[in-house]
Amino acid sequence: DAVRALLKIYGFTDADIVRTLRSAPVILVADPERILRPKLDFFASLGFETHKLATEPLLLARSLDKHLVPAIQFLRGIIGSDDDLRRAFHRVPRGLAVDLDNNMRPAVEALRRGGLTEADISKLLVIRLGVLLSSPDRISEIFEELKAMGMSVLDPRFLYCFRAMSGVKRDSWLRKMAFYQSFGLSEGELLQAFKTQPTIFLFTDESIKKKVRFLLDELKLGISDVIARPVVLGYSLEKCILPRCAVLTVLMREGRIRRDIKLLQALLGSSRNFETRYVLRHADDVPDVVKAYQGKIKFEGFK
Repeated sequence: DAVRALLKIYGFTDADIVRTLRSAPVILVADPERILRPKLDFFASLGFETHKLATEPLLLARSLDKHLVPAIQFLRGIIGSDDDLRRAFHRVPRGLAVDLDNNMRPAVEALRRGGLTEADISKLLVIRLGVLLSSPDRISEIFEELKAMGMSVLDPRFLYCFRAMSGVKRDSWLRKMAFYQSFGLSEGELLQAFKTQPTIFLFTDESIKKKVRFLLDELKLGISDVIARPVVLGYSLEKCILPRCAVLTVLMREGRIRRDIKLLQALLGSSRNFETRYVLRHADDVPDVVKAYQGKIKFEGFK
């Protein structure tokens, strides 16, 4: 029909259209030219990607003049550039859906009361526009919780810790704490790890369990060793850790690296650094390292 045809003109894929109309069927009865096209033009002028818009299709049901334009103007005044505004939207499209006067303004005021500078608020909204979904009371609570951990708003890690906490409900946070502690971690170790790598509280229990069990069973690490380098919990087991382990076993087999190498230290680092140090350096003489890195030689344990 006319609505589907219009969405296709603006770059919506068939999957985007299905998702949009399933989540916001009210759009089907909207006038395509008078109601929808001006909103689509507005989003296009901002450079908002249609597949991101499709994840929050109720935005197309919001008033252009009464909500969308005022909300964008408000956010632009805080965030600054349209490039940063676009990045913020693409990360959390739902952040633009909340009410300006009942949610956005009170949330920003709560951030100011907590001691964040305008530059800090701008940065926080860019990395997590979803902060606007939090109530002023919850925002104040997060400030208090981070303060109780010994963190200052001047700490460069503060905004990233705030972002993580704002994405987790209080009861979910406590449950995740208990889950990590079930591995034998102390509260102090866990909170220090959170300060270093705040995203550890955003991973699923199943993902954490698989990685921790692998690191303990295959690398023979202690849980304190793992949590001291919490960045490793953010690595994909299948796409990163296992291929790297396979490379290391090939190099051990060929005598290119010592068998008593510090495995966790060897596994950490960017893909480029790992490739340079362990794959490209040995690719000509030990071609199996390339096959291992590509997953063609599976990791079967450190023997």
